[in-house]
Amino acid sequence: MNENISKYVTTTKEYWGSRSKKQKGFFIGGAVAILLAVILTGIFANRTVMAPLYTNLTPAETGSITEILTGQAVPYELGENGTSILVPQEQADALKVQLAAQGLPNSGEITFATIGQGSGFGQTENEFNASKLAAMQTELANLIKGIEGINDAKVMISLPEQGVFVNTTTDQASASVLLNTQPGFRLSDQQVETLYHLVSKSIPNLSTDNIVISNQNFEYFYLKNSNSGVATISDQMGIKKQIEQDIQRQVQSMLTMLMGNGKAMATVTADIDFSKKNSVEDLVEPVDEENMRGIEISAQNITETYTGAGAGANIGGVPQGQDPADALGAGYVEGANGNGDYERTESTINSEVNRIRNEIAGADYKIRDLGIQVLLEPPNPDDETSMPAGLEQNVEQILSTIIRTSIDKDVGTPLTEEEIDSKVSVNIHKLNGKTEFVANSTPTIPWWVYVVGGILLAVIILLLFFILRSRKLKAEEDEEILSEVASTINVADVNQEKVTEGTLRRKQLEKMAKDKPDEFAKLLRTWIAED
Repeated sequence: MNENISKYVTTTKEYWGSRSKKQKGFFIGGAVAILLAVILTGIFANRTVMAPLYTNLTPAETGSITEILTGQAVPYELGENGTSILVPQEQADALKVQLAAQGLPNSGEITFATIGQGSGFGQTENEFNASKLAAMQTELANLIKGIEGINDAKVMISLPEQGVFVNTTTDQASASVLLNTQPGFRLSDQQVETLYHLVSKSIPNLSTDNIVISNQNFEYFYLKNSNSGVATISDQMGIKKQIEQDIQRQVQSMLTMLMGNGKAMATVTADIDFSKKNSVEDLVEPVDEENMRGIEISAQNITETYTGAGAGANIGGVPQGQDPADALGAGYVEGANGNGDYERTESTINSEVNRIRNEIAGADYKIRDLGIQVLLEPPNPDDETSMPAGLEQNVEQILSTIIRTSIDKDVGTPLTEEEIDSKVSVNIHKLNGKTEFVANSTPTIPWWVYVVGGILLAVIILLLFFILRSRKLKAEEDEEILSEVASTINVADVNQEKVTEGTLRRKQLEKMAKDKPDEFAKLLRTWIAED
């Protein structure tokens, strides 16, 4: 055993001594890198990955939940100024179920279930109505979250105060809904209609006209009217809102691509002319416009001549009721001395022309006036001078083009540049009214794990390469040494045995013992007897 150990030690020393300084440095550096990689991997692998358990908690909720976690010896971290709690990722789901069974968090959302639990004998009617309103808002928001493309929703309901008497007239209810939609997702008309009817049917005495729905990008969603035409004021207002919404969506999309998400806000106001005018035009145009002539479809030429005396001198006669003196100048010839000549030529040509009848139906509405207001937030919200130079002028020019192409050209005289500039308002200011939605963070593998794994794999590959290369070089060196030793030492062939009388007799006896054992036995007994 000791000899094997000493042999391995000697071989290792010889191998290490035969290496160059560069190879020795590489081996030492590789070993240190592998050791560090193993240590770092072990440290970060044993590190606990924290995941959010609850967010947007009140201080009372945070205190109640942390007290339970401390009693169960569950590690936790507080974030966002104490409004969120983070626990180990593998325990997050189980803790949510366990805390939900205990009714925690118990004040984050008020539902109809919590109204029954919190109601007591001393609860006043105002407290009950406030809890009922909060429960309606929560339940309605949960229903809206179930629609595809909506991540979160917040609902604000305003209910009119009930009068003391039954016949007392009260105001109508109203509701505002703020949606957090998925990036790039656009609600269809059917989904918008579903939202309006869902809110309207969930709240008593709530008309769809008193519902406002928008998303986090300040885009409003309006309910389309199914009736055709512009018969009522509500239809006209719906068309007006739809036009404003379409232009606002285009402007908001452009500003979002230019400034970034949440860095700009646009509003549009439009003045719509709903007076519809119909007109009819009867036009007559010549077929041959150069000569101003139509197509000849028929022609008639009549020529009459007469020569006579006496009574026939006045062939033409006098029209009834006309003075004979006036008739002489109208083609009637009075002959001299009772004799006269008469000649009449008549030509009639019937021509056909182009007859055009245009029935012009006016548009249902026209955009008479348009105004666009835009708020831009600088890259540094607290420094208005951080806005890139010329950006405000570019936005104004784009908005001026939108107004110039949107206003109907037949409403009035063409707009001047000063009039268009007066319809555009671009202000640079910090946007303080942004609505922030807290998204649940999904734990992912840190980037440093991939980096450490890649370095470790590269070191292992390099070590294997150099080990195999050193073995190959060692085998080549051993072969060279053996070939040199074989060439210097001449060993005689042990198979070439010299033939003598003794060896010949021995081979004969071996053959006799093999072929004739009986005779060989007799020969042995004879030799023994002689001795």
